[in-house]
Amino acid sequence: MNERIRAPASLVGAAFLMMMSSGFGQTYFIAIFAPWLKADLGLSDGGFGGFYTLANVASAGALMWAGRFADRFRIRWLAVATLICLALACAAMAGVSKGWLLLPILFGLRLFGQSSLVHLALTGVGRWYARRRGRMMSLAVLGHPVGEAMMPVTAVMLISVVGWRQTWLIGAAVLCLISVPLVLFLLRKEPPHDQAVDTGGGPLAPRREWTRAEVLRTPVFFAVLLGIVAPAFVMTAVFFHQAYLVETKGWTLAWFVGWLPVYAGTSVLTALLTGWLVDRFHARQLLPLFLLPMAAAVLVLALSRSPYAVPVFVVLGALTTGSGSTLLGALWAELFGTRNLGAIRSVAFSIQVFISALAPGLIGILLDLGVRLEHQYMVMVAYTILASLWLKLLVPRLHRLARA
Repeated sequence: MNERIRAPASLVGAAFLMMMSSGFGQTYFIAIFAPWLKADLGLSDGGFGGFYTLANVASAGALMWAGRFADRFRIRWLAVATLICLALACAAMAGVSKGWLLLPILFGLRLFGQSSLVHLALTGVGRWYARRRGRMMSLAVLGHPVGEAMMPVTAVMLISVVGWRQTWLIGAAVLCLISVPLVLFLLRKEPPHDQAVDTGGGPLAPRREWTRAEVLRTPVFFAVLLGIVAPAFVMTAVFFHQAYLVETKGWTLAWFVGWLPVYAGTSVLTALLTGWLVDRFHARQLLPLFLLPMAAAVLVLALSRSPYAVPVFVVLGALTTGSGSTLLGALWAELFGTRNLGAIRSVAFSIQVFISALAPGLIGILLDLGVRLEHQYMVMVAYTILASLWLKLLVPRLHRLARA
């Protein structure tokens, strides 16, 4: 039986900050700069989308290799190194002068921002907490919607005042002068990476601790991934091609973007509620349900031309993304333990990143071939519903794994 210590609340604060700081490498932030990047670097829509897809695929592969470091070193020092690297990528974006240079810069933004910071934050929370893992995870993942609500609006304001290049320099300064010192402070009491931590009382029952090699030999791991990758593809596809969507529907981009704070707020509330539900019913029990709101959201976009389809979409879509962040953050620790959680999560997360990387390019190619966006949405809806049913069939097997 593991000896445990009480986990301070500052650990969750650090994870929240890492999730929020990851915004500099997230699609919702980078996409804002697309018009200026394409104009200054002479890139077409296909060229920019191609670079973005390649950068995503490369970052997914790199994380699959580097993700295991979270099991060997303190999250504190890994997070600081990652934040500094992300700041360097932001500074490089401010000075980019040639189209081909955009590829390594996007790779750095995606690897250190969207991939590594999120991976470190969720791996840390999954390891530091056991009895309250769901609630702590729900607090940590709030950093993403908070960043989603604040950073695009702030970036647009800064671009209008100082220009797009200087906006990236300000981002680099924020990471170095605010995020790095705060993470160092908040993680000053981080336990050793191999120390089990819990916030509840009483002993925890010993359980099997899986290695990554064992997990990769377990078919149910990939069976679960087959279902849970749906939001990574679908939501990336919708948001990356939002300009095309509003043009074909006769809406305005301002109308679509104006509802993003509602999307963020709904994600926050859903994440908090899901955290409580995870601690009560377990993440594996809730898996089949979290995809259904997204299916309804995309169905509304496919079938309706009313501008009020947008608020319906953002609310329903946020129910899936908000609950999914908490569920998936807790799931792998439930099923396979925490000793090798970083290595295991890195595989799962890399596959999700890879799938999300396919969305911009694939949807763009199909549009070029004349496949209407509404028809593509209907295929996404069908897959999402089938994925939900598939996860429902897997629940008994997941219960047996968790009880091992």
